[in-house]
Amino acid sequence: MQEPSKTVLRLTALPARRPTEFTLEPDQAARRKLARELELTELSKLRFSGTLRPVGRNDWQLDATLGATVEQPCGVTLAPVRTRIDETVRRRYSDSYTAPDETEAEVPEDDTLEPLPETVDLNAVMAEALTLAVPAFPRAPGAELGAQVFAPEGVEPLTEEKVKPFAALADLKKKLGGGDDTGNGGAA
Repeated sequence: MQEPSKTVLRLTALPARRPTEFTLEPDQAARRKLARELELTELSKLRFSGTLRPVGRNDWQLDATLGATVEQPCGVTLAPVRTRIDETVRRRYSDSYTAPDETEAEVPEDDTLEPLPETVDLNAVMAEALTLAVPAFPRAPGAELGAQVFAPEGVEPLTEEKVKPFAALADLKKKLGGGDDTGNGGAA
């Protein structure tokens, strides 16, 4: 893994006319630490590489690729699930960025736009991108949740079929003897 001083880039110290290239490949100890933070069973591979380049007079853009192999427990069976992650990462740091005033603001259409920082911590960007890319509900092949039916003793359980809006009408139609599908109520 790169030294911390080389993963935290001060924007004013970078070349103003050409991109700055970077590659992070954390060692096993750093991957284990990140795996614990993300509650992964294993993080066997991790690579984050790209460029940070100036845009206009004051803005910057980070374009990178994130590659990782993660293992986490299946959400149904707890069996290990390995997932290969290959993501494109883009961050645009703008000097003219203004945060929404409202406490409950809508998510902006462009989620790559951020305020211009003094420094860009590549390890933090990599960790954030990995966090967003890891499957929230991994499933082992063939793992199915199946229907769960709960009811107090002596009460008929409410099933999905009974909750459907026209299920009661279909039952009523059958009870009244109109069981055919001609729309004539059983009359010929």
